[in-house]
Amino acid sequence: MREIATKITRRQTLAGLAGASTIALLPACAAKPAPTSASGSIAGLAPDAALENIAYRMLAHEPGRATGLGVDVGEYTAWRSTFGTGGEEGRQAYAATLKELVAEVRAYPKAGLTSDQQIGFEVVETAFASALEGFAKPYGDVAVGSWRNAPYVVIQNVGGYIDMPRFFGSSQPLAAPEDIGPYMSRLAEVPALLDGELDRIRDARGQGVVPPAFLIDKAIAQMERSLAAANESYAGPLTASKIAGSEKAAEQAARITASGIVPALERQMAELKVQRGLAKDAAGMWAQPQGEAYYDWAIRASTTTRLTPDEIHQQGLDELRTLHGRMDPILREIGYTKGSVGERMRALSADPRYQFAEGDPGRDEIFTFINDRLKWIRGQMPRAFNQLVNPNMEVRRLPLAEEPGAPGAYGGAGSKDGSIPGRFWINLRTTDLHRKYDLADLTFHESIPGHVWEGEYSNRLPLIRSILAFNAFSEGWALYAEQIADELGAYDEFKVGRLGYLQSLAFRACRLVVDTGLHHKRWTREQGRQFFVEENGSKAEEVASEVDRYCSWPGQACGYKIGHSEIVRQRARAEAELGSRYDFKAFNTAVVLGGNAPLSVMANTVSRYIAGAKA
Repeated sequence: MREIATKITRRQTLAGLAGASTIALLPACAAKPAPTSASGSIAGLAPDAALENIAYRMLAHEPGRATGLGVDVGEYTAWRSTFGTGGEEGRQAYAATLKELVAEVRAYPKAGLTSDQQIGFEVVETAFASALEGFAKPYGDVAVGSWRNAPYVVIQNVGGYIDMPRFFGSSQPLAAPEDIGPYMSRLAEVPALLDGELDRIRDARGQGVVPPAFLIDKAIAQMERSLAAANESYAGPLTASKIAGSEKAAEQAARITASGIVPALERQMAELKVQRGLAKDAAGMWAQPQGEAYYDWAIRASTTTRLTPDEIHQQGLDELRTLHGRMDPILREIGYTKGSVGERMRALSADPRYQFAEGDPGRDEIFTFINDRLKWIRGQMPRAFNQLVNPNMEVRRLPLAEEPGAPGAYGGAGSKDGSIPGRFWINLRTTDLHRKYDLADLTFHESIPGHVWEGEYSNRLPLIRSILAFNAFSEGWALYAEQIADELGAYDEFKVGRLGYLQSLAFRACRLVVDTGLHHKRWTREQGRQFFVEENGSKAEEVASEVDRYCSWPGQACGYKIGHSEIVRQRARAEAELGSRYDFKAFNTAVVLGGNAPLSVMANTVSRYIAGAKA
């Protein structure tokens, strides 16, 4: 018998919990459907107009993403007041739109398109066709044109209980009194969205899909922290804004939180506890219904290749061996001569010279270190690119409730209009996550010339190209950014720092082995952890969350090294074909200007660079 949760709609929440004064804060257009210009066929439209039409038809299903991009303005202002339709209904509606768009793109006449327009249509077709394969799966969330495909809709690093506090705290505009209405309107939708997730995880349980017990344990602990911090998460941003009307709105937000959001989270918590009673410890997708087929799709979506799990596993082992061959002489030079590379890197990690202080003094030390490296790398960019950007960015600590299940850091560009800065989020639950020899490399990866830098170029492309991102290119570029920093001399005066860089690459090679090990070769969680620790000298504290992340995001970890290796392979091709006409700055500029794309499309970008350099 299907269980039924109490549903609270946005209007019920506003009317019953926040009072009539909140209704007065809402813009009259808040409940309008998507504008008509976000619908209609692309047939008959000029190429650029067609691509623009595609972008807005996609964003009609993700108005929160439109806010993050800064394009919920003008006739799309209504989107700032809603998250759209959630749950299975929203999922099916999104899939229907994507199916229409794929058919329209395939039918669109391609003769006479510029190369950029051709790439645009290729990228759309690839991203949407892959997403449709994911939507056809009977469970899980699909990240359309993004990276977080997840078989479990609510788990330790997936779900509204994580995403919503971050969104209201950093993306939802709160700069002027007129921003309060949209904030409150979206806030009132949160209970129903959480209940939509609840329906889906119950439905998945009915199909026999129950996450591993260790992931559920982490999710329950994190949800408890989210519940404890709920008022601060949802009313806090209003209080902190200090804009006219925010104090009264914060009181109303607190009532919505207490009477709507908290009960919805408690319903999710109760379901997770039911699932915990059924859960087993098998870590990989092979243990789930249709799990092998799910992993096959997830790994293709992540790498944008047709590589098999066995091929990826072997590539990881081969690349790890090569990278350790580069690390060994540096370790010997600094006095670490005995044991495997992994054993020696563990010994290096224990060296107090490279550790940050504990607690808040160490956290301050880490921020100072990051800012110093950012100042240096900004000054080097004219040596690496012919066309520069100047990212508006900030370094922020991850929210406390998110830190236990999160990776060591992540980053990305800001909004397309520049109103939301790019961010480098650093996990500081303990300073022992980071070392002085690996933090510079992490900074280059997440910020400049990595994710934040690359995202600034994507923001200058047509809207659909700014929206659609591919894990293999995004993460491959960020690893290549680490390589650029090394080639610019980041470690010339600090050889131990180069060890950190090489260990970072080796870590991504390990990911190829561990991800496929967990989901294809039936490794246990502990086998995955030990591979990192023993083979690469990784910190046990760091890889504990890493391996759990692979269990909840199957295939995602494979995009990094596959993407990096392909960019490096394409660079070698350019050097071989061009000889003396090859130019480091021109190559880097061509790839980043080509935009985020499947690896095959990136290769076409390099071919055009080669042809142009020969002309």
